[in-house]
Amino acid sequence: MEVVLNILKKKKKKKKKSAETTFSLSFMLNSSAVILPTIWRYLQTLDAAPYFLGLGLSAFSLSGLLSGPLFGHWSDRTRTTKNIILFANCFEIVGNFMYFMGYSKWLLLSSRFVAGVGTGAGSSIFGFLTRSTAPKNRSTVFAAVMACRQVGLLIGPAFNIFLRLCDFQLGPFVVNKYTAPGVFMCALWLLMQLVVLLMYWDIPPPGIAMEEEGEGEEGRPLVRPHEPTDCYGTLPNSGSSLTAEVKGDLPSPCLPPEQVHSSPIKHFSASREFLKEEVLVLLAAQFITLFNQMALETMVTPLTQRFFNFGELENSIMYCLCGVEVIAGFVFVRWFSRRVEERVVLAVGLILCNISCVWCLIFLANPQGGFPWQLGEFIIGVFLQVLGLPFVAVAQVSLFSKITAEKTQGFSQGIRRSVGGLATILGPLWAGGLTSNLYVMLGVMMGLLALLTIMMAVSYERLVERPTVEHTDSLED
Repeated sequence: MEVVLNILKKKKKKKKKSAETTFSLSFMLNSSAVILPTIWRYLQTLDAAPYFLGLGLSAFSLSGLLSGPLFGHWSDRTRTTKNIILFANCFEIVGNFMYFMGYSKWLLLSSRFVAGVGTGAGSSIFGFLTRSTAPKNRSTVFAAVMACRQVGLLIGPAFNIFLRLCDFQLGPFVVNKYTAPGVFMCALWLLMQLVVLLMYWDIPPPGIAMEEEGEGEEGRPLVRPHEPTDCYGTLPNSGSSLTAEVKGDLPSPCLPPEQVHSSPIKHFSASREFLKEEVLVLLAAQFITLFNQMALETMVTPLTQRFFNFGELENSIMYCLCGVEVIAGFVFVRWFSRRVEERVVLAVGLILCNISCVWCLIFLANPQGGFPWQLGEFIIGVFLQVLGLPFVAVAQVSLFSKITAEKTQGFSQGIRRSVGGLATILGPLWAGGLTSNLYVMLGVMMGLLALLTIMMAVSYERLVERPTVEHTDSLED
């Protein structure tokens, strides 16, 4: 039996490594990063009004906001993610091909909405990582996956160095510097489909894996790990049974295993799950930090043009340097989170974000001094803002996975990502109308951060992993 268990553990470890590699590649394929440098000029060739730029960027976030909980619920019910990823990638392929066609501004707008649906698979991916990763290793895994997304954001714009040279006909379609990003991303997502088909396998939950792979008809135990101990044929153990049922980890009636695992959300209460104090704090952290990040990103380009006369080259260099800093930050957080609790990482991130916002409010809202002083103040403000992001991002994702029910992680992660999607829509809208009144814009952002800091301080003791019942026969990593 021990030999069989060792073989199963090795197989599971190999599948898990392949899955993490697949997820990393998936997060690196960020179509927004590739199209962002040229989408405005593309819209101008289609006689689109200026507001279409905002609509196009918001449509991508809106569809991801709506699809995330649906894909997450799907993964919770089926306990699989491979089919979900393959299905979601189809939307990325179709959406990017529509962007490549570019017959009209409305088709381009629709293409961003369709492509955004595919991002909803991220909730299923985070649900899978939660179920297949030990709590103590979760922060490091999330940090690695989220760093891959930043790598995609960093190298995405660089593809335009050669895509801008495209100028040829492909059947009835014109391939130029505006349409090439669409067909390029379409081809990459097609390759991604092959990677998922060949490299990724679903890993069943530990108890199910044991039953399906490690048991024969004669070796099946009389008492399964998910059965309550007051069923017929079991010895009474009232303490462990009662504790498990109160925490919601075991069903009270003696249901067959197929029925137990077929509908994990059947007895799920959204109000009981998401209206808990600690969950609200983390959802607020997701919304406020992303809202502030998107608002500052929207503000940066007009600000550099007004005070420093930056062009496309200078802004591209600035974004690349910020990307390098973010990646380095995720690497540090991966190391740091192994040595301290997630709530400590979150607190450090919030302190950095508060310092950054205060700095921007004092020095950037009304810059003083000559060009070198203003540039130095701007660099320090951006550096501090970018520095705090990895701490908050990794800590709140990891903590959220630990204080919400594991059986509904896909749906819960979908809700979390939808809250983030709402922030990415509202942040640019807020900042876009206040680029000439930075005191109001930065003041509101500072107020939101102060509110989040107070919420975290009050709920600090509750930001810990929820107690769970672990079965002794589960496969450990």
